[in-house]
Amino acid sequence: MNMTHTLTRHGDIQAWVTEHKGLPAIRRMPNAFGESRPRLALRFSPPAAELVPALDEGLSPVSWSAWLAELDRQRLALRIIDHDKPAFEFVVLEEFN
Repeated sequence: MNMTHTLTRHGDIQAWVTEHKGLPAIRRMPNAFGESRPRLALRFSPPAAELVPALDEGLSPVSWSAWLAELDRQRLALRIIDHDKPAFEFVVLEEFN
């Protein structure tokens, strides 16, 4: 049985992502007015059997400090859907205060 839980502390988020061989990234997405807005992303290494040339996903690698600063700016937390594999979603922090 999978139980979701939400990570709000920077150290916990970074530890979970690192444990699952993930790296912080940001994708630039246009809004309704055509302005580019940062959207947080996480990039995980695929299993060796899945290593094939991939199309550019529009992800830019960033430092943990820049990624966590953007997480705070957007007031987001990381909801873990399955602790054993990198299944997650970003949620608005106000839902937990």
